Amino acid sequence: MKILSTTTINAPNQSLGDSTTDRKIHLNPWDLQFLPFGANQTAGLLYKHPLEKIDTINQIIHQLKCSLSSTLAFFPLLAGRLEITEHENDNTISCYLKCNNAGVLFVHAVEKNVAVADILRSTCPPQFIQSLFPLNGIKNYEGTSQPLLAVQVTELIDGIFLALTINHVVIDGKPTWNFINSWAEISKLNGCLQISKLPTPTLERWFPNAIQLPIRFPFTIEKNHAGNDGKEKLNPPERLFHFTKEKIMELKSKANIEAESNNISSLQALLTHIWRSVVLSRGFDPQEEVQFMIVIDTRSRFFPPLPEDYFGNAIILSGVSMKVGELLKEGGLGKGAREMNKMIASHTNEKLKNHYESWLKTPSFIRLGSVANSNSLVVSSSPRFNVYECDFGWGKPLRVRSGDSNKRNGKISVYPGAEEGSVDIEVCLPYEILEAMENDPEFMGVVSN
Repeated sequence: MKILSTTTINAPNQSLGDSTTDRKIHLNPWDLQFLPFGANQTAGLLYKHPLEKIDTINQIIHQLKCSLSSTLAFFPLLAGRLEITEHENDNTISCYLKCNNAGVLFVHAVEKNVAVADILRSTCPPQFIQSLFPLNGIKNYEGTSQPLLAVQVTELIDGIFLALTINHVVIDGKPTWNFINSWAEISKLNGCLQISKLPTPTLERWFPNAIQLPIRFPFTIEKNHAGNDGKEKLNPPERLFHFTKEKIMELKSKANIEAESNNISSLQALLTHIWRSVVLSRGFDPQEEVQFMIVIDTRSRFFPPLPEDYFGNAIILSGVSMKVGELLKEGGLGKGAREMNKMIASHTNEKLKNHYESWLKTPSFIRLGSVANSNSLVVSSSPRFNVYECDFGWGKPLRVRSGDSNKRNGKISVYPGAEEGSVDIEVCLPYEILEAMENDPEFMGVVSN
């Protein structure tokens, strides 16, 4: 791959109110928990080559840069930087976001040896995918000097791959895709979108009453500089599994019948189906306990709910545990999905506020080594994100792919499929476990690769 240019993109000089001044945004526990985590690389979009609609690739790059600048006027946090202050009197630090318009990194690259089909048809994500993402290896706390958003546009033989790396302290998945869709819409309209047509995101974080800001907490940069626990296997093997809407509905129906319930969702049934296959493939003892960790969106679970356009992190990680024998026995799909459903439903307004306040007393941070182990899986992203509407003026994406950041054995990423109602799932596990899953007739009977 060859880098053709790197550019810093800033929001327009004329600010929208005070959005692009040196505005300070205090961060809350949902944001701060991601400081030692890797930057987010869940948004990599594959497109057919748009030259049939646009004259030259340079025109495409110019259009993307100009529209990105216009979009940053609405999302000024992404053009800012983190500010970390060390408080020597109590050995704590505090961290906030500066809307200083330091800029976004924009990379234009070309890869002459990769075609759309090389990405589209592969059920084993090829290693070159990582080179299509910018700012590899960056931790979120490095956002004091590194851009909070980096974009790489790579020309392929017959297509374009547009990839984003975003500091996870700033936003989670939902606002990430809201931003990308807003950028695509502005780009498609050549920057002519009126301010009234694009909702202004809620930038301020949610804090309980009477909390002292900024939040102070113990965190040593040097301790986290080497990465999470130093023992993590990087670039684990991956497989992509595709599930059609019809197969997912069959799973949902089966799970609800087994659970004697009407509350099991399609996603809960699908995740339990995957969980069962992984546990079976690992060959655990029936009395051993296994865990499934899920990222839960807190926005609608608060009372009153957070604003729909809340532009920050509003997620927590929680898990459901079961004994292997209970999960794998007949009726285990329904039992596992029911336990998953109960765990998610338990996150009420009161429980979430207690979790928030507990963090203030005993801060904790998400690290790869603490998220999952050989007895657990962790799932992130969502099939509800609006991925396939990201049309920059040259058609909808063919597929979405992710980079290597934060991937480890036991990590599962969920995306909507290209066909309505379908789901694509990336699974990171050792080769022998993936092979065993592919030889599991019950599991593969639902897969439609």
